[in-house]
Amino acid sequence: MKLKRGSTVFLKVVILLIAIGVLAGMIRFPQTEGRAANLDFISIYTDPLIIYAYIASIPFFVALYQAVKLLGYVDNNRVFSQRAVKAVRNIKYCAITISGFIVLGILYIRLFVNGDDPAGPTALGMVTTFASIVIATAAAVFERLLQNAVDIQSENDLTV
Repeated sequence: MKLKRGSTVFLKVVILLIAIGVLAGMIRFPQTEGRAANLDFISIYTDPLIIYAYIASIPFFVALYQAVKLLGYVDNNRVFSQRAVKAVRNIKYCAITISGFIVLGILYIRLFVNGDDPAGPTALGMVTTFASIVIATAAAVFERLLQNAVDIQSENDLTV
């Protein structure tokens, strides 16, 4: 029991560190980016591409929160519950939404940004889209397995 609680606490700390690192990068990166070298503080954060990146990051942070909730269900021995299934489903939807935001960003860069070579952002976008789709697929499989376990558990509760 203590080993399981310790491993879930470790995973929660890792998720928190990921969230803090991404948030710090999102705050710091626009100030160091090439286009922002000669801009004032307000102009940096009113750039449409930066605003789009901030909006697109919302599903990422929601997915991290859902992962923490799922680890809480593991801590409380409620991993085979409808709430856990819902948390995994939300993670799946967040991963799909993130890949959609990335694809739209790539299309915007390819079609409307002139003067820069779009190969780098396109390659990075393809890799992150693939990673997001892999996460969504894994979450869908895990969701199906959890839902089957919840269904079996509820059938057993009815027969006993």
